[in-house]
Amino acid sequence: MTKECETHMKFIDLRSDTVTQPTREMREVIYNAVVGDDVYGDDPTINEFERLAAEMLGKPAALFVASGTMGNQLAVMTHIRHGNEVILGLQSHIMEHEVGAAAILSGAFMRPLDYPNGIPVPEWIEKSIRGEDLHYPETGLICVEQPLSNGRLVPLDTLRRIKGIAGARGIPVHMDGARIFNAATALGVDAKEIAACADSVMVCLSKGLCAPVGSVLVGSEAFIGRARKNRKILGGGMRQAGFLAAAGIIALKDMTRRLDEDHENARYLTRALQQLPGIVIEPESVEINMVFFGIDRPESFRQNLPAELLSQGVKINGEDQGLFRFVTSNDVTRADLDRVVTLLKSMLEA
Repeated sequence: MTKECETHMKFIDLRSDTVTQPTREMREVIYNAVVGDDVYGDDPTINEFERLAAEMLGKPAALFVASGTMGNQLAVMTHIRHGNEVILGLQSHIMEHEVGAAAILSGAFMRPLDYPNGIPVPEWIEKSIRGEDLHYPETGLICVEQPLSNGRLVPLDTLRRIKGIAGARGIPVHMDGARIFNAATALGVDAKEIAACADSVMVCLSKGLCAPVGSVLVGSEAFIGRARKNRKILGGGMRQAGFLAAAGIIALKDMTRRLDEDHENARYLTRALQQLPGIVIEPESVEINMVFFGIDRPESFRQNLPAELLSQGVKINGEDQGLFRFVTSNDVTRADLDRVVTLLKSMLEA
């Protein structure tokens, strides 16, 4: 291992679960993967990955994509016609963190709803579906998330009601299920049960599952067939992509089974943070591996905190809308969390 790698490995990184390093087994299967040309459809590792993903999520077909944003945007692009309206949450990833891509790529008109705590309200969605009127855009898609980007879970009954409302009007539902396996773990259900609440689902392999690159989009065979062509339009038709899918297979088979450890570490961190002066936290909001909290200290303290912790070997993101977010993952141990809490305690008491 180089000196540079040794230095990197000393950091405790709580910015996101996207920063996880591939496991040793992933590195080995990447090296040994049998590959072909996925554009021709003859990469056996990609084909095995897509078969496994479809099976685990209870859908007929799957498509490997480069990122979660690509997966979500392919779903929008494939479901709607230009000028259609998309109903979704105001704080949803598609709305806030995908660079307005739905307007650029799909000509979508977005209709964001400001749900309480981000949890969708079926009645609001139903009232927002456009009627037949010359002046209105047609409602072409409803987008939901599970779990939400604020770390909360959407009750399954809520998702089922939304699917029922949409189905009665002939409107498809797409689910941003970037961390769907975290939600399944926390709810104690199979991921298929959650995925059944939508016509298409996107799942990230690099959020908490340690794969270095990639996401997967699942749906009907006809939908995935159209999405595959749209992926080509976006430049996402990859060749020997089986090297990436090999890690994705490990992510789905093995890493999905250890997520409760991350959730328990998040609860452990929450209990520790509650004991610190100036920390404002709602323990009930910690449902998966994300811990959101405020700090009752001057703005200068909050602004300088990321740099201060970085100097001590801890990486965090800056404050966002009054809250800090710490995310636990495979690469963060209890000892790491104890060190972070100790450092934060000394800074708060200084």
